[in-house]
Amino acid sequence: MELAAVLWDMDGLLVDSEPLWTVAEVALAEELGGVWSDQLKAAVVGTRLDVAIPAILEHYGRDTDPETVAWAGAWLLDRMVRLYQENPPLLPGVLDLLAAVHEAGVPQALVSSSYRVLVDAVLAHGYGPFALTLCGDEVGHGKPHPEPYLSAAARLGVDPRACVVLEDSAAGVLSGEAAGCAVIAVPSVPGVTVLETGRTAVRRSLVEVDVALLRSLVNR
Repeated sequence: MELAAVLWDMDGLLVDSEPLWTVAEVALAEELGGVWSDQLKAAVVGTRLDVAIPAILEHYGRDTDPETVAWAGAWLLDRMVRLYQENPPLLPGVLDLLAAVHEAGVPQALVSSSYRVLVDAVLAHGYGPFALTLCGDEVGHGKPHPEPYLSAAARLGVDPRACVVLEDSAAGVLSGEAAGCAVIAVPSVPGVTVLETGRTAVRRSLVEVDVALLRSLVNR
């Protein structure tokens, strides 16, 4: 089977944004009268805001009524947009892999749990090239549901089984696996562990990933 597409996650995989999320999450925790924790971070990383916000509110004993969820979500989004405008750095290996996949003529897509306003704030810094971008607020079900990666493959017109997903979170890995894609996991948050399987490989950094590995993985 030929490698048909490479589907990138964004936060913690393409850009080193998890420290920025932590800055915003710590501030939100303080706003809620609590202290942020690595355990809560590991539980919500890679999920959409409509999943993460109720989990955060429950953790701090707050109501999860629509009004409170909307307030907390808007608060966090506003803080993150301002942080993203400061240009979060690319993670090691990203530029080389983007260029190598592009040179090999393989389409690439960005498939993020972040909402469009955040993805656009990151892409404004010129990262890519991506044939398409798909955001968390543009699908009915977020990761770990397979819809994000199935939708990206469908829009590219490729078989998801011939795609490789690049992820850092457990939710993202589960999403890619459920869609039938091969997956390379590069965990970036303490407490997140991913087990290697037949078509899921784990690497410490994208520096360890090349086009040969991507091609071999789809044929496992």
